[in-house]
Amino acid sequence: MLRTWPEDIVERSHSLAGTSLRTEIENFIRLHQLPTEFHSEVQQYYLPLALWLQEKYVPGQTLVVGVSGGQGTGKSTLTDFIRLILSKRGFDCCAVSLDDIYLTRAERQQLAEEVHPLLQTRGVPGTHDVQLGIDTLEALCKAGNQSSIALPRFDKSVDERAPRNHWPIHKGKAEFVFLEGWCLGAKPVAAPQSPVNFLEKSEDQFGIWRRYINQQLNERYKELFSRVDIMVMLKAPDMESILEWRKLQEQKLRERTGAGMRDEELKRFVQHYESVTRNIMADMPLWADCVLQLGRDHKIREIRLRPE
Repeated sequence: MLRTWPEDIVERSHSLAGTSLRTEIENFIRLHQLPTEFHSEVQQYYLPLALWLQEKYVPGQTLVVGVSGGQGTGKSTLTDFIRLILSKRGFDCCAVSLDDIYLTRAERQQLAEEVHPLLQTRGVPGTHDVQLGIDTLEALCKAGNQSSIALPRFDKSVDERAPRNHWPIHKGKAEFVFLEGWCLGAKPVAAPQSPVNFLEKSEDQFGIWRRYINQQLNERYKELFSRVDIMVMLKAPDMESILEWRKLQEQKLRERTGAGMRDEELKRFVQHYESVTRNIMADMPLWADCVLQLGRDHKIREIRLRPE
């Protein structure tokens, strides 16, 4: 693994920061309510990443960039920023999130009744409409200049897929498609694992839920994840950090809207994701194209690039 950006990319990112993009970057930081020290991360990591991805692009084709990372690692912020920079450099970009292709509430209720009650809760592999994701990526990759592609949306406030007439439309040919999600790129484990937390011990004593998740990763999710050309990973230092970062997210949500999970609710919720998250944290750094290692303070501490 390489631990620095190529020298020419570092030089060009320094030049880029001094152009008209400066105002765009300032506006982005203000809009996303990011701390002032985010400027240094932009210079060291975000701008070089945008230029590095640009070098991977083949004219006339669509590059699918995966952005994977545990809850609260900053996937959406990273995706939004890279899209901004690439679009300002003349590229057509769009983004699809695994959070927007969940099964409907009725479909998850059916799974809960037929397989395991925990499948009512959206999030884990097995609770997504994988075919919808595959079809959306395929449509975007085949789109022409006159195409109009509907991008799925899920309304978390009512735990239901948004009506199709509320989905945003991407017009034209996408040159970069960003696919982001906490379990993006997860691989099945070779053998069933012992429970890793209280939720699994108390509500999945026989491992039915865990085996179903593993089975899904070994089947339909493989096809969806195989559509990714370049994988970027935001790697948290540990599960404890992910829980703390999610607490901060929920706290901000409560301050802004009055809604949001309390600490005990959140702790149980995050336990749904723990097994798969731990497996990703152990496996993905070995093969991802770019790993952005986060510190406990949520800042990027280093990069690792897979040699070509």
